[in-house]
Amino acid sequence: MVVCCLSQWQRIGVGITGFGVFFILFGILLYFDSVLLAFGNLLFLTGLSLIIGLRRTFSFFFQRHKLKGTSFFLGGVAIVLLRWPLLGMLLEAYGFVSLFKGFFPVAFGFLGSVSNIPFLSTLSQKFQGSSSMV
Repeated sequence: MVVCCLSQWQRIGVGITGFGVFFILFGILLYFDSVLLAFGNLLFLTGLSLIIGLRRTFSFFFQRHKLKGTSFFLGGVAIVLLRWPLLGMLLEAYGFVSLFKGFFPVAFGFLGSVSNIPFLSTLSQKFQGSSSMV
């Protein structure tokens, strides 16, 4: 068994983030249940801040070139908390894509190289040179 070098707080953060993703997916499956989505959002953000730390979380979300995505993502979380789940999740999805658009080519490249799936490999080759990480 391989044990990664995570601290105890980071391990707790991974668990909390996993529960957050579960509650978000379960809330979507139950026709955008606002309570489950709000609870999942709070767990996801709490777990993320425990995994990478409060300072890094704050600096990630509030970089100058990511402010648009951050405002849509956190605005969507606020709207979900105000019991408008469909609109909030649409705003969150746009903010999530805007925040992590530099990571998608890397993830597709990794998936295309690890697994020999033709669709993923052509998709990763298409997205490989489209944008940079920064």
